[in-house]
Amino acid sequence: MNPTTDPSDPSNLQRLKAGDEAAWHVLISEHQDRMLNYLFRLEGHFEDALELTQEVFFRAWRGIKTFREGENFLPWLYQIARNTQIEKHRRKNHPQFSLDEAEENVGFEVPSHYRSPLSGAESSQDAARVQTALLTLPPDYREAVVLRFVEEMSYEDIAGIQGVAVGTAKSRVFRAKEMLAIALKGKVDV
Repeated sequence: MNPTTDPSDPSNLQRLKAGDEAAWHVLISEHQDRMLNYLFRLEGHFEDALELTQEVFFRAWRGIKTFREGENFLPWLYQIARNTQIEKHRRKNHPQFSLDEAEENVGFEVPSHYRSPLSGAESSQDAARVQTALLTLPPDYREAVVLRFVEEMSYEDIAGIQGVAVGTAKSRVFRAKEMLAIALKGKVDV
């Protein structure tokens, strides 16, 4: 991120909090593709992801006063995106999956014997198959694996965004990788 537009920089944060239109334009330009990609991976529909992306930046604009100086900006923005996506499904009365939180005390990453299914998606046809398989995962697992392998976030950031322990984030990524590998077996080189 360019230091002249980083909201973690106090002077830029002040410009954003003051509603400086140019600062907001730069911020949105820098992050809109990343948010759109993230939300598309969660939603599976471009139009829905585009609508959510617009809502995310509107909420960020409304809530910038809650952003604390010295915080990392991206996890804060991803948290807004996650909450916006969850609320969309609540409004439409889509059922949410109940996930087992029993693994919260896992303090290490259990390596999977499968390659990351996302790294195996080398063609657009494979990418479409991976996207279809992603949409079969429970939402929290799908989000965790997208944050880890598409957005390349740390487990600590994933845990912060999802509001769970680091061990739970690791467990969700591991389980999602296993579920994707099974769903894609014979369809994509995993």
